[in-house]
Amino acid sequence: MKKPTTTAAIVALLALGASMPAFAEEDPFYLPQKEQPFDGKVETRIGPLEFDNQYPSKESMTTLLDSIDFHGATQSFLWGIPIASFANLQHYLHDVFKFDQVDLMETATLKDKLGILTANATTPYIFSTPDLSKTGPVVIEVPAGSIAGMVDDFWQRPVTDLGLPGPDKGKGGKYLITPPGYKDKAPDGFTVFESPTDNIFLAIRIIEPDQAKYEKIKNAFKVYRLSDGGTPKPGKYINPPGKYFFGPPRGMAFWERLHEILNREVVAERDRFFMAMLKRVGIEKGKPFKPDARQSKLLEEAAFVGEAMAKANDLAKRNTEPYWKGARWKVALGLDPTQRGKTYDQLDERAEWMYEAVTTSAGMVTTTPGVGSVYLAAYADKDGDWLDGAKSYKLHVPANPPAKQFWSVAVYSWDTRTLIDNEQKKAALSSRQKELVKNDDGSYDLYFGPKAPKGKENNWVQTIPGQGWWVYLRFYAPTKAYFDKSWSMGDFEKGEVTQFPDG
Repeated sequence: MKKPTTTAAIVALLALGASMPAFAEEDPFYLPQKEQPFDGKVETRIGPLEFDNQYPSKESMTTLLDSIDFHGATQSFLWGIPIASFANLQHYLHDVFKFDQVDLMETATLKDKLGILTANATTPYIFSTPDLSKTGPVVIEVPAGSIAGMVDDFWQRPVTDLGLPGPDKGKGGKYLITPPGYKDKAPDGFTVFESPTDNIFLAIRIIEPDQAKYEKIKNAFKVYRLSDGGTPKPGKYINPPGKYFFGPPRGMAFWERLHEILNREVVAERDRFFMAMLKRVGIEKGKPFKPDARQSKLLEEAAFVGEAMAKANDLAKRNTEPYWKGARWKVALGLDPTQRGKTYDQLDERAEWMYEAVTTSAGMVTTTPGVGSVYLAAYADKDGDWLDGAKSYKLHVPANPPAKQFWSVAVYSWDTRTLIDNEQKKAALSSRQKELVKNDDGSYDLYFGPKAPKGKENNWVQTIPGQGWWVYLRFYAPTKAYFDKSWSMGDFEKGEVTQFPDG
């Protein structure tokens, strides 16, 4: 085939161009858009911006670059909540309390639990935070019995459930948790799980109410290094001394804790853009955290605004509908434990849950009657007003609450998101409390406020004026009536001041 001459090719191209539609300047996709005012002074959310010949002024350059860094830091705060929270817990256990990697903490009393985000007030916790890069694979021996627990990675994603909701189904078993990329062959006799992170959180709740049986199960629960071989040296139990806070720290301490744990952890592919945003403000893997004066100022403000955003995001629960029609109760854990949506990872949902709580597991979002536990949260009363520590409320719990094991209503302070620390030294009402008074029809009336309603003291939790509060309604081993919603309950109702005695 004969190739066209250069002149013929040009003519052909011109003819083709003549047949193509011309772009009209009024077309919204025509560039540059006339509506884009990159000259003069423009008022924006981040303040006035000035441009001359499309160049930002020196002041606007500073504003824009600071804004990039600040907004990246606030979003990184929301992203970093789960790992900073676990890292803070680990900091206390290993650096402050001097726990060995496989030592176990037992929190049984209200005092023990005052540092833990949204702990339940009814059953003890036993937990540990090994660093697998130091210990190697860790063995967990779970005895048979009424036990519910989990192993999470340090982004608070489930590695496995333990006990009743786990593979052993409450019959007991031996688990081996390996670090990421572990290549050696595991010995026989273990249920093996690889953690995506070097650091893990493991915990159990012993649901057995009989104290003698509780102690027997506790003494049979063991955590130790695989390298201990045939003569394992299980970690010892240590109770939490003094005051502590096992949640994401505030202010610059948040960034210090985040920097420290990110330097000890693997970086997931999904997190590389967040690592880039943190690099802008002096948090970079493999380098010391030494922010300059500008970065420090941005980080201090970003920690405050980031936490305020986390609080608003938590309260709004924009991705969660009320559980019962006509009531304000919402599923507290409105998060897939894997933290994966169909086309995105659940950033807001994750921050929402982990600002007010810790840990996830499949057993905590069970849809199987009689298995695991479920959590409903209430932050406002029937009128839509936030629950106020200076006001009095009544909550009616209809007969036959849908829990095979037991149910509880626990009260938390909005300042700390931990169990309320009141003069009464009582933070929850539960069907396990023998003194709880039941109505003749099998229902319960529960009371919350700064003073006990006369004659209702056993069914009352004291709130603190000046402190906002909220509750978790927990059902352990929820029954079919919970899932099909044939059982439901209403909201908190404001009480009358006159119902309280003088003083």
